[in-house]
Amino acid sequence: MTSSPRSLRIYAGPKALTHLRQNGLAPEDVRVIPAAAGGPKGLILGPLDRFIFGHWLARSRLPVDLVGASIGAWRMATACLEQPVQAFERLESDYIAQRFDPPAGQKRTPAWLVSERFAQSLQDFYGGRVAEVLNHPRYRLHVVTSRGQKLLARESRWRTPVGYLGAFAANALHRPALGRWLERVVFSTGESGSVHGLPFSAGGLRTRQVSLNEANFMDAVRASCSIPFVLQAVHDISGAPRGAYWDGGITDYHMHLDYVASQASEGSGGIVLYPHFQKAVVPGWLDKGLRWRHKPSRFLDAMVVLAPDPAWVAGLPRGKLPDRHDFVDFGSDHDARAAAWNAATAASRQLADEFAQWLEHPDMSRVEAL
Repeated sequence: MTSSPRSLRIYAGPKALTHLRQNGLAPEDVRVIPAAAGGPKGLILGPLDRFIFGHWLARSRLPVDLVGASIGAWRMATACLEQPVQAFERLESDYIAQRFDPPAGQKRTPAWLVSERFAQSLQDFYGGRVAEVLNHPRYRLHVVTSRGQKLLARESRWRTPVGYLGAFAANALHRPALGRWLERVVFSTGESGSVHGLPFSAGGLRTRQVSLNEANFMDAVRASCSIPFVLQAVHDISGAPRGAYWDGGITDYHMHLDYVASQASEGSGGIVLYPHFQKAVVPGWLDKGLRWRHKPSRFLDAMVVLAPDPAWVAGLPRGKLPDRHDFVDFGSDHDARAAAWNAATAASRQLADEFAQWLEHPDMSRVEAL
């Protein structure tokens, strides 16, 4: 009998690699956990989330910054709930159960209806529990959104596509120029309405921080998940500058942020632990096709990435991770889509098992350069 192939690959930036060789990895080493946008791909990380937040990281008493966009924001907010293991299990089941059938006689579900259904999903999930998220004793949550500028300051049938065309062109020329079209707005938890500093520097992109509170929590998370043209923008969020807010993944797709500079300014080290669905940490959604921006930078020097092995992914249903295109490919056959996604998430328990085993017996031969 042959053993099943390894599922987990561990990548480390140079500072993180030195730390692992000298000390291994302990819960107290972790200072930041990023969480990428990517829709259903994030489902593959459920078992890792349950192990990290439900068991391993709970052994530490030090504060940790959780930074997320889109489904990453939903995941990190879930980590702040009491009994996170059960909360992550529900997130997985609720996400897989989502249905966005178009109205009778229409081929496509309009953005307003997708937004309406998603808003109800968030209310069902977090209703009556927002205080748990905001008042976690150790976790500082940062929900990343993208606020429109110029033509994107308001959503409309013509302004939005023209504005995003301008944003794409500006970003292709020079990433900081994206800030002329979309501003990074981060909603952060803190004590008594105050906010802690961000765990990263702006990196040349226009950035604003706003207090995350009971009045704006639902809108902030909904905005962070609002993919342009698929969902509607969220306008004029309480306590934040007026305007249209979209998916945080547009500015920060995979959280390729300058964590090292922020940690150095505080006079502390620490590891950025990143459960991710691939090796590459892509800066923004508009950079997906710009391959030269997929390479690591000094921003990731203190990062440890936990990602599925591509060969293992090839053994999942349809030979890939769950993704947003599955909603179209499976159409109205929701049972078949759910079966494929449930099979993938069940298989991904191997990721958590292998990480737990590695923590007990760190094998540096398994750690690759990021």
